[in-house]
Amino acid sequence: MKRLLLNLILFFILIGAVYSQKAYFVDGYHGGIYGHYPMWQTQFMVDKLTQHPEWRIGIEIEPETWDSVKVKEPSAYEAWRKIVMDKRIDFTNPTYAQPYCYNISGESLIRQFEYGIRKIHEHFPDVTFTTYSVEEPCFTSSLPQILKSFGFKYAVLKNPDTCWGGYTRAYGGELVNWIGPDGTSMLTVPRYACEELEENSTWQTKAWNNSESYLKACFDYGIKNPAGMCYQDAGWKNGPWLGYGDKIRNNSTYVTWTDYIENISIGKTDDDWRFSQEDILVDLMWGSQVLQRIAQEVRVSENKIVMAEKIASMVNIEKNYQMPESIDDAWRTLMMAQHHDSWIVPYNRLNKHRTWAEEITLWTGNTNKIADEVINAAIDQYDSKKRDNNGLGYVRVFNTLGISRSELVTVNLPQGLNGRDIAVYDAKTKKVVSVQQTDKNTSRLVFEADIPPFGYSTYLLKDREGKETGLSGITFSESGECVIENDMYRITFDVLKGGRIKSLISKKLGNKEFIDPNNTYGLGELRGFFYEDNRFYSSMENPVRITQLKDNALEKSILIEGEIASHPFTQIVTITKGQPQIDMDLTIDWEHNVGIGEYKQGDNWRDNRRAFHDDRFKLNIMFPVKLDNPQLYKNAPFDVCESRLENTFYNTWDSIKHNIILNWIDLVDKDEKYGFALLSDHTTSYSYGQDFPLGLTAQYSGKGLWGPDYKITRPLKMKYAIIPHTGNWDKANISAESNKWNEPLSAYFMSAIDLKDKSFINVHDSGYEIAAVKAEGNDLLVRLFNAEGSDSLEKITFNFPVKAIHQVELNGKAVSTLKMNKNSISISMPRFGIRTFRIEKQ
Repeated sequence: MKRLLLNLILFFILIGAVYSQKAYFVDGYHGGIYGHYPMWQTQFMVDKLTQHPEWRIGIEIEPETWDSVKVKEPSAYEAWRKIVMDKRIDFTNPTYAQPYCYNISGESLIRQFEYGIRKIHEHFPDVTFTTYSVEEPCFTSSLPQILKSFGFKYAVLKNPDTCWGGYTRAYGGELVNWIGPDGTSMLTVPRYACEELEENSTWQTKAWNNSESYLKACFDYGIKNPAGMCYQDAGWKNGPWLGYGDKIRNNSTYVTWTDYIENISIGKTDDDWRFSQEDILVDLMWGSQVLQRIAQEVRVSENKIVMAEKIASMVNIEKNYQMPESIDDAWRTLMMAQHHDSWIVPYNRLNKHRTWAEEITLWTGNTNKIADEVINAAIDQYDSKKRDNNGLGYVRVFNTLGISRSELVTVNLPQGLNGRDIAVYDAKTKKVVSVQQTDKNTSRLVFEADIPPFGYSTYLLKDREGKETGLSGITFSESGECVIENDMYRITFDVLKGGRIKSLISKKLGNKEFIDPNNTYGLGELRGFFYEDNRFYSSMENPVRITQLKDNALEKSILIEGEIASHPFTQIVTITKGQPQIDMDLTIDWEHNVGIGEYKQGDNWRDNRRAFHDDRFKLNIMFPVKLDNPQLYKNAPFDVCESRLENTFYNTWDSIKHNIILNWIDLVDKDEKYGFALLSDHTTSYSYGQDFPLGLTAQYSGKGLWGPDYKITRPLKMKYAIIPHTGNWDKANISAESNKWNEPLSAYFMSAIDLKDKSFINVHDSGYEIAAVKAEGNDLLVRLFNAEGSDSLEKITFNFPVKAIHQVELNGKAVSTLKMNKNSISISMPRFGIRTFRIEKQ
């Protein structure tokens, strides 16, 4: 009896100790007119703030929402405007469409903030943005420098009540210094090391409701001022999440994140957390056809729109071409396609007529249409439309990157030039660079072009008898092998085993062989677990048919036709003169829906154990390569991550690992002598670990997040490329090669133009990339990213009349005016740094 009494006394002492220490809570709302935002929500927030003066809210509402509220609920809108500057309200995520961040390009992420802040300021001009906080896992490693350049001071790495798509790694105490890849430091509230995932939940951490156990864990860990958080979905009618008045759970005090960090927390820390992309533990329905299609559509639009702005800027310099306002609408629809709901609930109905996935096709289609219109209107400024007597016409080829390039281009010529033998003359040398026969049906001409950095070259077309020929580079043997060979590679395909690559020899690397003949997996093999048949199927189980598509001096390509589990597939393999990448174009013509994954997922998709987590069981494209104990690198928005994972394998929600490929992955052997890079045409996942080679996720089919059946409804179509190389990823310029692959040279036929070449911006050998160039009135905005360079002083040349060059922040604030040496400047920035310059033209 005495022992029981003593235990009760100790229990109440413990509870009293918890209650005697202060706890804090950040409430708020997440959503918007596209995600979820009933029109009564605005007045509801105004009323509840009036009723409960102790309440505080963070706001993460799609900026476009306020357009609708202003029209549909004008009185509520005016009431909200009157209190919007109240310190009880904290705008914490102004991005236009609340993207996940890690799955889109760095430039897209900047535009999300730029357009979102602009829209909010249309309604509430005096609102400031101090602390970045979100309810979904909308994070990426490079955020500190982006946020700081937009004027943010602090960040929060918690998303306690909406972890369906993942969470950040638990680390640290009350505050940490989030160190970005470029070295930028931002004072941040982390998901505490003691902030465990909630028991019996697959969407929460313990910080979601300031429970006694959560607060005790925080105090025991040494956190003096613990804070919990929940951004409620707009439309929830709870009001203050933990209660109000004297009934607030565990005597918690409502705060905004900005007030908490500045006035309540310990205020500073010496805990520097070099936050890696692999500290973002996220998982979506990678491999499902719907998400694959969304990711591909977004990638195409991301590439098109930045190329349109860059080409339009070149024409602005020479012809004063002004960017049409439609470019803003193009960015708007692309940003909406990047909305986190687009990626995690693609089958949800966005409106009465279409799902998110269906809407994304329309949105990205609009972006692509406008981008094409901008380019066509811009280059039209060059063409006089009057045919001269010099030849058949001209081709102008644009290079949107800051480095010189020598690559194949394809141009569509007018009808009447089909099937003609055409000589292509270089503007500088006046010599023939190629003699090719145009396609008989489409009038397409392919030739090798040399283009200066961020500029164009012009070529004259004339009739020419005869055409260039090349030595035969494709051979077949009676033993069941096909060999494709050019100046770069000698590749042997095994006809009897699914068309796998049996030998891959890089001629430029001392005839290095990249295939281990003893490996049981095949390079290019398709492999996955078809759970309805309870077995793995492989494309290597069946012979294939290989036919020659192209065999000329410039290109060698073959068509592989085979089967996997009775479903036909084709793969086009292309190697190009002088180019390091080996291009693959895969199509699987599924005859019907089949189940692919670890097992058949039931309706218990909320369980911790799920069939769609372990990507080894999805259909993979396999890449076993002969490298000694290789290290894996992968790019991220304005970052390259050196992987620390032993493997990517997991099958439960509470053990997620970061296994995402944005643009590329690179395997480099331990001596950094050889490497093997993989480029993907969309954001997806990969598998890799001991006894399992690199695998690119190609297909999942079965039930998934939120319960729908992610069926196979159409053929699988995806493109990828491989690059065997020497040295580390930066020495091999893999980031630059990826940019070439995503921003190909753009060739356009013109009737009559000046036969000249032009380079507008040259970053020389700095390792910098031109992330964006856009014309704004008489100014140009140029953004550089140090992808592969050092922090030493580098020369940037502008080959057009310049009055002044100013470095500016992303929010437009002036940093400095740079000293010019004739038409050049010298700048330095750390690896993975970004810098934006406003160029005043003369």
